[in-house]
Amino acid sequence: MSVEIEEGVCYTYEAALEKAIEMEEEGFRNYLNAIQMVSDRQAKVLLRDAAAEELKHKFKIEMALLEGHDKSTAEMRKPVPTMNLNYVLDQKEIKPGSDARTAVAYAIYLEKGAVDFYQRLMSGCEGAPNAELFERLLADETKHLKMLEDFYEDYFMAEN
Repeated sequence: MSVEIEEGVCYTYEAALEKAIEMEEEGFRNYLNAIQMVSDRQAKVLLRDAAAEELKHKFKIEMALLEGHDKSTAEMRKPVPTMNLNYVLDQKEIKPGSDARTAVAYAIYLEKGAVDFYQRLMSGCEGAPNAELFERLLADETKHLKMLEDFYEDYFMAEN
């Protein structure tokens, strides 16, 4: 992800949401470009699902910005642990001949970038009122990353 976050800076609620919207839009565009590039049908489906998740997440963030404050603190969740498959897979790009396995590895790479983004955003605001919002956004991203990692493990790392 290329959306810049200054290390150790706590952004205002609105500025942080604007950065998050920008980051989610960039993620969606990365998936869209990948969908247009690959020809493998299963890879296209997996990438479309991931792109749709980015749009849903972006919409939630836009609604929080529209409302002016976080109305969904009751939905607060903690980040979920992930397997860190991105370190094993190291799939930072996708090519026209990429298959479903490569597409999922690429999606894991993109989602790990989003997790890192929200961790940086959160680290600058420890103890601030905004920290809860960033923690929830991080939790959403870790949940999505875990779903992709579980899918990869179930379908491509089977022991048979």
